[in-house]
Amino acid sequence: MKITAITLTRLLQPLDPPFAAAWDPNPRTEFAATLVTVHTDEGITGYGSGDTMDGFEAFEHLFIGTDPLQILNQVRRIETINFHGGRYWPLEAALWDIIGQVAGLPVSVLFGGARDRLPAYASSGELKAPEARAESALAAKELGFRAMKIRIARHRLAEGVAAVRAAREAVGEDFELMVDLNQMWRMSGDIEAALPLAKVQRVAAELTELGVLWLEEPLPQVDVVGAQRVRAETGIQIAGGEMVRSLPEIMALIEADAFDVYQPDVALAVGMYRARQVAESANLRHRLFTPHTWSNGLGLLANLHVAAGVDAGPYLEFPFDPPGWTAERRDFFMTPLMIDAAGDLVVPDAPGLGVEIDHDAVARYTV
Repeated sequence: MKITAITLTRLLQPLDPPFAAAWDPNPRTEFAATLVTVHTDEGITGYGSGDTMDGFEAFEHLFIGTDPLQILNQVRRIETINFHGGRYWPLEAALWDIIGQVAGLPVSVLFGGARDRLPAYASSGELKAPEARAESALAAKELGFRAMKIRIARHRLAEGVAAVRAAREAVGEDFELMVDLNQMWRMSGDIEAALPLAKVQRVAAELTELGVLWLEEPLPQVDVVGAQRVRAETGIQIAGGEMVRSLPEIMALIEADAFDVYQPDVALAVGMYRARQVAESANLRHRLFTPHTWSNGLGLLANLHVAAGVDAGPYLEFPFDPPGWTAERRDFFMTPLMIDAAGDLVVPDAPGLGVEIDHDAVARYTV
């Protein structure tokens, strides 16, 4: 089998109402996505998405005529160009989609087949006042979610902790809460200093009293010692690694025992094949693996297959913060993914990734 063509379709969906992400406070009025379609000489087509794929056209020729089933060689090709270009892991997802179709199996089975579903946590994106965040946590619980992650901003710490406190009071003790400080990486143009360690320790102590399951990315990536001190002095679990650029970087974090929970996104960080290696290494050290999934529904689906295959947990991230961010908005070019009544995200049983592309939506939003 040979790859005959790779098509990148740029999509842009107008947002109404706008969405103001906590990590990027400029409200988004449009949501962009790139759909990667890989064609083969045997008529099998694979789909991937989750990153912009900017600049990929300059490297497309490296893949045309190669065998999509030789996945390790494909991963190595992508790794050689990550230094020069963007993060092209959505291409790997499309290749796994093809491999699963050839095998007649869901990709999760090829990754180990440990689970056919995972409990999902509602991952909030916007900064909301305490009362509004409490209402959203209660609404998520009523939908079936068993956990929620709340993002707080380094320049609005008091309000953020108050929002977590209000959410805890609303949902009770039988609902898990996580907190994300988003200090491990930066949006383009963000040059403000990170919170100092002493302030992070005080916040972590307050969150520990509120029964927070983990504190995510409390410090910059280089401050491994600081993350270890926060854990040792407060007892809270530390999570991180969602955007770490390479396998050696995240393996170094595992070797240093930087975190309790490792979260590389298969669409934005190290890809699917390498994420499995991260999961196995973390598990050998009695640490957790559960990937970051904040891209779009197809990126979420790729992460779900890996996570279910390797028995990740305790929860899978599910971007969900209505009315600004819904499953329909996130998955606008495909059949939306949603949890079942038990709060689980079920792995599609179709061969490959099991994505159902809405080709009418693709035509409508192509730019």
